[in-house]
Amino acid sequence: MVAVYPSGVNVLLARVGGAVYAVAGKCAHMACPLSAGRLEGYTIVCACHDWRFDVRTGRFLDAPELGLAVYPAKTEAGKVFVNLGRLETA
Repeated sequence: MVAVYPSGVNVLLARVGGAVYAVAGKCAHMACPLSAGRLEGYTIVCACHDWRFDVRTGRFLDAPELGLAVYPAKTEAGKVFVNLGRLETA
């Protein structure tokens, strides 16, 4: 996982199984930086309070009505592109 700031937006990139996912870089709970957490399969675990989010959908695993913004991401020629103009929803 790595935090990036395209156009000043805090985005967390995570690579799982060859795919790249992009979600909001701050936890929905108290805005802790998710880049300080850990990635367990498709689950991001926040370092501050162990909140768990699915990197594919942004959904909080303990209360699916909560979640993170998810941005479409793709790789081309070794570069990662994140579409900040379109949010994805589960």
